[in-house]
Amino acid sequence: MDRKELLAPAAVLFREQGRLIRLPEGQTIVFVGDTHGDREGTEIVLARYLLPGHVIVFLGDYVDRGPDSAGNLALLLQTKLSHPQRLFLLMGNHEAWAASPFTPADFWEGLGPQNAPTYAETLSLLPFAAYHPRRVLALHGALPDVASLEEIENVRFGSANWRKITWGDWADAAGYVLDPGSLGRPTFGRDYFREISSRLGLRALLRSHQPFVPTYLFGDRCLTLFTSKAYGGSERRVALLRPEKSLRSARDLELVSL
Repeated sequence: MDRKELLAPAAVLFREQGRLIRLPEGQTIVFVGDTHGDREGTEIVLARYLLPGHVIVFLGDYVDRGPDSAGNLALLLQTKLSHPQRLFLLMGNHEAWAASPFTPADFWEGLGPQNAPTYAETLSLLPFAAYHPRRVLALHGALPDVASLEEIENVRFGSANWRKITWGDWADAAGYVLDPGSLGRPTFGRDYFREISSRLGLRALLRSHQPFVPTYLFGDRCLTLFTSKAYGGSERRVALLRPEKSLRSARDLELVSL
């Protein structure tokens, strides 16, 4: 199938599955951080974990920065269509070209004015978050200010809560909103994390987006993953939620280097 031909069936599937994915119990959940055009890293993840009894959740940012954004995205879409319940692709800020331009955007700028809108429309339908009944939430950036998990289904693409999810940064500092996002990236502190995670009843947050923050934040309840060589020295890592292991915080997930 031609790469562009993947877009229409993928769009149908994203609409059907909605903005909040409900992950199954009794299976190993594999969380994957930014891949950013690192097709080799994606191939390693799929070869190792696309197996019976496993569900893979990619946390966004599939394009730009790395050497093969088009190939990485095509591989992920093709695999999603072949295994719709075994692989989930969440939205990162680099999938949000339809909301507003950003840099670096080598993938998007290389598509040209004829192809970019079609890709942008499809990727604007990606889910925002995935929830596991063991009180684990996965998304790209920061937590949205919502009253319940169910409200994530109704977060509007391009809205303030959408920007928190896809662009939001965390800082290990006291405070609520540390920077409202004058450059497009709002930054939140410990008080915001504690309030929202308590409101949503979370034990752990799995996210990506920031390659150089501490792996664990906020009393080990927030785990940041990166799974790309696009930043040079960054290490490819994934996190596994094993069904047989007890979970009290993000530290109880199994962190694996690829």
